[in-house]
Amino acid sequence: MMIDAVGSLLLFFIVVILSWPLGKYMSKVYKDDLSGDGLLTKAERKIFRLMKVNPSSTMNIRQYLLAFATVNMIWLLYGFGILLVQGQSLLNPAGNPSMEWTLALHSVISFITSTNQQHYSGETGATYLSQISVFTLLQFVSAAASLSVGVAVIRCLKRTGQQLGNFYVDFIRSCTRILFPLAILAATFFIFRGMPMTFNSPETVVSLQGDTSVVATGPVAAMIPIKELGSNGGGYFGTNNAHPFENPDSISFVIHYIIVLLLPMAFIFFIGYFLENRKFANMILGVMTLGLVLITIPIVWQETNGNPLVSKMGIDTSSGNMEGKEIRFGSYYTSFYSGENAVVPAGTITSMLDSYMPLSGIPMLIGMQVDGFFGGLGTGLINIFYYLIVAAFLGCQMIGRTPVLLGRKIGLPEMQLATGVAVLQLLVPLALTAIACFVINETPGGNATLGWLGNSGAHGFTTMFYEYVSATAGNGSGFEALGDNTAFWNLSTSIAMFSGRFVPIAGVLIIAFLLSKKKSAETSDGVLKTETATFGLFLFMVIILLNALSTLPVFALGPLQEYFQMSH
Repeated sequence: MMIDAVGSLLLFFIVVILSWPLGKYMSKVYKDDLSGDGLLTKAERKIFRLMKVNPSSTMNIRQYLLAFATVNMIWLLYGFGILLVQGQSLLNPAGNPSMEWTLALHSVISFITSTNQQHYSGETGATYLSQISVFTLLQFVSAAASLSVGVAVIRCLKRTGQQLGNFYVDFIRSCTRILFPLAILAATFFIFRGMPMTFNSPETVVSLQGDTSVVATGPVAAMIPIKELGSNGGGYFGTNNAHPFENPDSISFVIHYIIVLLLPMAFIFFIGYFLENRKFANMILGVMTLGLVLITIPIVWQETNGNPLVSKMGIDTSSGNMEGKEIRFGSYYTSFYSGENAVVPAGTITSMLDSYMPLSGIPMLIGMQVDGFFGGLGTGLINIFYYLIVAAFLGCQMIGRTPVLLGRKIGLPEMQLATGVAVLQLLVPLALTAIACFVINETPGGNATLGWLGNSGAHGFTTMFYEYVSATAGNGSGFEALGDNTAFWNLSTSIAMFSGRFVPIAGVLIIAFLLSKKKSAETSDGVLKTETATFGLFLFMVIILLNALSTLPVFALGPLQEYFQMSH
């Protein structure tokens, strides 16, 4: 265990070392301080001319929201159309059928919102054309869009004015300067580790027992890097990173761990360099790291201690709770990786979460709900920004000081928006879970008729709640013992994904715009300092209290009840 702990710490520090210079580079990209990048600059100018975009122009809040909505709507309609006709399209050597319309709608919304919740299995549910031209492409689109929004928010906190920058310029530069180069580099590593990159038909192989099997392959290496770098998480195969073609060996596992956390952490360093306020960035980094540690430790502890029901059967559980886990990664690193993907909404999995111990589900759910302990690329800042507003306001009221964040006074409109969005994000999964329970109870025969739940009782309840929390938080992972490819689940989770993506983004842009119009307040003893460790601890307490208190009844009905049933 000690060696494993040292190994996990080493992995984390590798991410810190790599993200530090990357954050500094990102600051130069979005400050337009790009001397020496002549080739990329020329390419970007051609793209801007083609799009008829003036790179020196800026947008107000209406223009920015319209540009963001337009880009997302165009790609949504594009992807929806291809999925509806993929069975009759090119690059379909396996003969996979077209998607039913609710599944197609769910899938394209899932990828455009960076959730990547998959109610289909890539081997049989998507063609090569869909995997590349829809799912891989939309992962770049969603990542670049959320990164651009995060940059716009930080830009507003730096300057006094009414401009957030130019969405199209930030979007293109996010792709050309950051996402494309890193994805190409990661794909090269993965190919050398044995990840397939081919458009050939599925392979037919004969096993040692003499059985004939069809092995799905495809352009896997093109998709996997951006699913991690962009905090997306959509797997090429149904079992995601547990599949040996997505995660061939221990070295590929290390690469997966590093790149899924790389850009969310680099964005924190970017904040420090861009705002020229390293203390504030360090405070945010400390809060996020504390959240990551406190989410991961309980999961690792539960899974490495094994299942008591298995122990009662006389089976050795010294290797931990290995049900649903890859032997090659073991219970420690599998649960360690699950903790990372609970706080970073990539949601990539190397195991079956449905087989985890009951109490492991609680930190996973809290990590997804907060979605700000590093969080997604750009969206991590968006989500923690609401808690920053609330914490700064409450902290100032408690000590009788002026509510200020980074030199901007927090007024009633900002507080109303922040609390409204934060509460809405907590209410959506609760309300949708209640509706799902109502449908089951009111249907003659209940679950036996619907066939939704593979497990009844407390575990089944947790499965449904997890599905909606994952959708709202943009995580996309699931307990999987859920018959989710139905009209009800496809449409209801689509609502959750839309709400979880576009409401926080619209809200944070409006708040940032309102703050940017205010003059910077001079630092004095009457202003709460938000760069200190004390404020960081207060911010962490606000985050945990808001999320834990709102979902404590759900935990009592789900994972806690299952734990006590297992214990007795």
